[in-house]
Amino acid sequence: MSDQTPPKLELRGIRHAYDETVAIERLDLTVGAGEVVCLLGPSGCGKTTALRVAAGLEPLVDGEVLLDGRVVSSPGGHVPPEKRNVGLVFQDYALFPHLTIAENVAFGLERLPDAERAGRVETVLKRVGMTAHRAAYPHELSGGQQQRIALARALAPDPAIVLMDEPFSGLDARLRDRVRDRTLHVLKQSGAACLMVTHDAEEAMYMADRIAVMRDGRLIQLGTPDELYGNPADAFVAAFFGEVNHIYSAVTDGAVETPIGDIRADGFRDGEAVDVVVRPEAIRLHPAGEQATYGPGYAKVLASRMLGRTSLVHLCTCKTTGEELHLHARVPGRYLPGENSVQSIELDRSQAFVFPAEGAK
Repeated sequence: MSDQTPPKLELRGIRHAYDETVAIERLDLTVGAGEVVCLLGPSGCGKTTALRVAAGLEPLVDGEVLLDGRVVSSPGGHVPPEKRNVGLVFQDYALFPHLTIAENVAFGLERLPDAERAGRVETVLKRVGMTAHRAAYPHELSGGQQQRIALARALAPDPAIVLMDEPFSGLDARLRDRVRDRTLHVLKQSGAACLMVTHDAEEAMYMADRIAVMRDGRLIQLGTPDELYGNPADAFVAAFFGEVNHIYSAVTDGAVETPIGDIRADGFRDGEAVDVVVRPEAIRLHPAGEQATYGPGYAKVLASRMLGRTSLVHLCTCKTTGEELHLHARVPGRYLPGENSVQSIELDRSQAFVFPAEGAK
């Protein structure tokens, strides 16, 4: 996106409240042409409210919403949703049961001449792979097929941006993988900008060019999936992208001593309480052998489980260090050490993060 080209969607200083309850506090976000941005966070964090504000379904308390550089929402003015040139895909798809699939897709194209409208319907149905179902009714389709029709209807008017609210949450896990793969391909082929809401971090990483992590109405961190996974802003963001081990300790001489190894703590004061967050895949295991000298860097196996592509090993340092620290290690492939055996630990420090120990227990 060049400096001369405005983003397709821009949220500037958005604040929104329901009576005395603040849902969004000072949200700034842009979505460029052809870009997929995911709003990610737990229930009640404000992500769906932000999407509704962008769509024009909620009036603004403060801030501005711009589409293609034009202000469409502000405290002093509000362009209604039907005049914003946005495509909407909701969790329940909201298809009209009494209309055929072709009629559902054509619903927002009434102003086009008949031939142009029919051609547009055919184009988007082909794009989502549903041309053979043009004469069917929604109840005759599977959940995944209904989702594809909802996407086709959203794309039919050639919108400036597509807004999607938890579009895959109603599908079972196996179908969800296939449908979101198809959806990503369709979005990229169409060139449409997309803002999508999800509570599923893996889904956000799969779909998004950039992810905006929200908590309590605030934007906590914005970046690519790789940036957020590899350099989380805090323990909340780190834990949102998968299971983590927490080790609560204090800083000594610029480092944190833990039962699995010392970790640098640049920028922290000596004696400061910290939360060391370690991803399970950062813990690499090797059989300790009978002659090992137990202590830091060793742990006892509580249980081992094969999970398909990886193995999950439950560990405790109680036998080797005397400290009751329980850890999970995730190992590629099949690795199932016996219960009560001792493993030596090699720590990948690039996947261990030190944060202030807020809420430490």
